[in-house]
Amino acid sequence: MLLYNITSIIDDTVADSWLKWMEDVHIPSVMASGKFVSHRLLRVLDSPNEGVTYCAQFVVEHMADYLDYQQNFAPALQKEAQVIFENKAVSFRTLMEYIA
Repeated sequence: MLLYNITSIIDDTVADSWLKWMEDVHIPSVMASGKFVSHRLLRVLDSPNEGVTYCAQFVVEHMADYLDYQQNFAPALQKEAQVIFENKAVSFRTLMEYIA
């Protein structure tokens, strides 16, 4: 099992609209890819950054599913976020493996 984590730092001026978009549009689109078995959205409470920091996490069972998502789904979804929240949000992605 793998955990795909996207940490996003959101400008305060768009934090509410970003959160609504994540819950109503982005997360459902990611899950509709059929590659992930579950997800969660967390707010970072002790972030040293300005703005609001969130982590969206998606669980994938097989590396092949993750790689397929990255090749066939992620580019369009990431582009959509960049267009909608231009210069108001920055994200970085991490892939982790469950150990225990």
